[in-house]
Amino acid sequence: MLNSLNIGLSGLEQFQQEISVIGNNVANISTTGYKSGRVMFADSFSQTLQSSSGGSGVASNTPSVQVGTGVATAAIQNAFTQGPVSATEEPSHLAIKGNGFFVVRDPLTNAEYLTRAGDFRLDSAGRLVTSSGMRVQGYTDSGLSTMGDLVVDATGAPAGATGGVNSYSFDAQGKLTVKLSDNTTFVRGQVLMQHVTDPQALFKEGGNLYSGQANAGALAAPAAAGTNGLGTIQGYALEGSNVDLSAELTGLISTQRAFQASSRLITTTDDLMQEIVNLKR
Repeated sequence: MLNSLNIGLSGLEQFQQEISVIGNNVANISTTGYKSGRVMFADSFSQTLQSSSGGSGVASNTPSVQVGTGVATAAIQNAFTQGPVSATEEPSHLAIKGNGFFVVRDPLTNAEYLTRAGDFRLDSAGRLVTSSGMRVQGYTDSGLSTMGDLVVDATGAPAGATGGVNSYSFDAQGKLTVKLSDNTTFVRGQVLMQHVTDPQALFKEGGNLYSGQANAGALAAPAAAGTNGLGTIQGYALEGSNVDLSAELTGLISTQRAFQASSRLITTTDDLMQEIVNLKR
C-alpha cells in the first residue's frame, strides 16, 4: 500500500520537473539561438517478488514477478535542431546555418564558451562582442593565421590606403571584409567556429553560453565555417529559438493530465488506507 504512495509521489516530482522544462522553453521562445529542452523518463528499480526460472523436461519455465517503484528522470536533452533564420539590418549580426558554435572569450577570466546566439555588436575599441561583453574569437589578421579577439578596424589595410572604416561585412565562411572611406577593401580577419560530436554533453552557463567543450568532443581548435562538418555563416541575420510553441502547449496538457493522475493515485491509496483503519471499528 505504501509502495503506491511512493509511486504516485515519484510521478508528481517528475511531471512537475517536466512542466518546469516546458515552461522554460515557452519563456525562451524569443531568445536568440535558444535550443529547446526535453525530459526523458525511465522506470525506477523494480521490486522482485519472484525470479524467473528455466524449464526442464518435466516442468515449464516460470517468468519473473516484479513490481515497479515509480518513474525517474533519465536525462533532460536539448534539441540542437536548426532555428529559423531572419534577416536584420546590423552587419555585426551573424547566424549559423547548420552545425557548429561561435567561440567567445571572457576577457576577465580568459575562459572560452560556445554560443549559437550571433547578436553581436562592436564595443568602443571595435571588438566584436556579445551583449554581455564576451569577445568573439577568430583570425585577427589579414593573413588568417593569428587567433584572438576579432576587431573591426583599418589594421592590415593595403599600403597607401587612407581613411577610416566605412563599412564591413562577413561572408559565408566568416571572413571579415572591411571597406575604408577611400573605397579600399581588404580582408581583416575571420570568425571561426567549433564543432562538437556530442552536444548533449555541453553545460548551459546562462546568457546563451555553453561550457564543457572537452566533454562534448570539441575539435582541437576552432575551424572555418564550411569545414570539419561545420555549417555556414549568414551575415545580417540571426538564428531564432527552435521552440515549437504548439508542440510545447500540447505537451503541457499531456503532462498536466499525467500530474493529475499521479495525484489521484495518492488520493486513492489514502482512501484505501482509511478503509483499512476503519475495519477496527
